[in-house]
Amino acid sequence: MWNLDQAYIDGAFVPVQGSERLEIVNPATEQAIGTVVLANRDDARRAIAAANRAQPGLTNSTKAQRIEMLRRLEAAVLARSDQIRDATIEEYGGPVARSQWVSNYASQCFATTARMLADYDFERRLGEATVVMEPIGVAGLIAPWNSTAGSICSKLASALAAGCASVVKPSELGPLQAHVVTEALHDAGLPAGVVNVLLGRGGDVGDEISTSPGIAKISFTGSTQTGKLIARAGLESMKRVSLALSGKSATVVLDDAHLATVLPMALNAAFMNNGQACVAGTRLLIPNALMAEAIERLQDLVAAIQVGDPRDAATAVGPLASKAQFERVQQFIRRGLAQGATLLAGGEGRPDGLDKGWFVRPTIFVDVRNDMDIAQKEIFGPVLSVIGYDDDDEAVEIANDSIYGLQAYVFSSQLQRARRVAFRLHAGTVLINRIAPELIAPFGGVRQSGIGREFGVFGMEAFLEPKTISVANSTAGLLGS
Repeated sequence: MWNLDQAYIDGAFVPVQGSERLEIVNPATEQAIGTVVLANRDDARRAIAAANRAQPGLTNSTKAQRIEMLRRLEAAVLARSDQIRDATIEEYGGPVARSQWVSNYASQCFATTARMLADYDFERRLGEATVVMEPIGVAGLIAPWNSTAGSICSKLASALAAGCASVVKPSELGPLQAHVVTEALHDAGLPAGVVNVLLGRGGDVGDEISTSPGIAKISFTGSTQTGKLIARAGLESMKRVSLALSGKSATVVLDDAHLATVLPMALNAAFMNNGQACVAGTRLLIPNALMAEAIERLQDLVAAIQVGDPRDAATAVGPLASKAQFERVQQFIRRGLAQGATLLAGGEGRPDGLDKGWFVRPTIFVDVRNDMDIAQKEIFGPVLSVIGYDDDDEAVEIANDSIYGLQAYVFSSQLQRARRVAFRLHAGTVLINRIAPELIAPFGGVRQSGIGREFGVFGMEAFLEPKTISVANSTAGLLGS
């Protein structure tokens, strides 16, 4: 049994001052596997103060020193890769292949950022001015429950490369993953206060980070609703804010695509991470002329998906993270039926043979209109809406008919045609004939999917502020005789 009651502040694990205790439950078995005591507002203040004490030293650090810190973090996180994987499986229900990818990605964040930083110029000439890129200051990094290890490490890598000390608040729903990652961060031996980590509720710890004048920058990944609250809370102190928020990504299959090749990828894009992914392609746009063939192929594909024990290498879809998430998805399935969509596969309840755990039947709806709730709302589970269209213009119109704009997918046998469609889609990222992202390219959304970008140069520059220094051509008469 896990018993977690510490925060990581000023280079040490210290008892939290909060008293709220949460039970940690394995979502595959519904069995309690531990408890966590949450930090409170006073703990957050201690962490913010520690980060501010560390900030001057980090501001004045050299590029070489930051690269060396990133390399130490890479090695420390890599050394705990198996523990991160196992915590992700046990606490979150991530299938073993996905959990292994996440644990590898966590260390890679520091490696790719170190390589990027080596070639980055913090000073540049623009006309007669010198522009200096300076650290914004102490950063609040708020990571989601569906990508705990990866989000902590990617955000921290960018902040550290820029020279910003950090206060990290992982979701209180991911305590095991956060704990293992934090132990790795401690192993790296960074100067005290450069990184501080504490679990707590958004209403106190999150609010303190969002409102404190000791925090200059917030990087948040999570729901659009919460992102709006954070942005409003930070307005008084004019915090710089990066928000990676909800999505309802469209997968556009053009009429020249090879369905046998494309549809397995489209289904993978929809059901990745047990469907709990902001980038999931949960609206599948199919040409009406190909709909009958697509439906037949989708039925066969979804029937072959193994749902079950996330420790089994054959499992493609594990349990949802919590009972609340399970019930949310069940409500959306009922809503889809009530609004007139046709159930092609899946439906309410657990898959056959699974009477325990928060397992959802991989569900596909057809005859979906784009104004239905299942086509407009982020469900965050393995539920796919199939929508028909007649031509490319209609496909683009449907894809763009959303309040969100995080990611999109286009499949076609004609690259230039796919590119023309991609340029017309309102999304921060468009993947053509692939579902794996480029992790050094900027990531973020438009419209209500967020503000700002993460990853690579753009992710680091979100923690930098440009300062312009201009010098007069002549100082004659200004220096005295």
